[in-house]
Amino acid sequence: MRYVTITTWETTSGADYDLALRSVREKRLPALREMGASRVTVVRTSDRTSAVITEWPDEMTRDAAEAAIAAVRDKVRREDMIRMTGEMKGAVVAEV
Repeated sequence: MRYVTITTWETTSGADYDLALRSVREKRLPALREMGASRVTVVRTSDRTSAVITEWPDEMTRDAAEAAIAAVRDKVRREDMIRMTGEMKGAVVAEV
């Protein structure tokens, strides 16, 4: 069963959102794909915030990538000046 994580992010005060997003798009999203994610979508929710929807083939694939995901999140925080503000995750149970 497919599995999804939804994380919320905020650029630090004074950081350039577009510059930070470029780094995320070029470095961090491909890393998630290499870990097994089947799709990653970034939604800008305000001037400084985004939601990232990551789809995985199943929970096992996502859980196997846990340590690598933590490393990517740490790099996003340190290098891209974006902090994670929340996370939700679970199995896909319905869709249209």
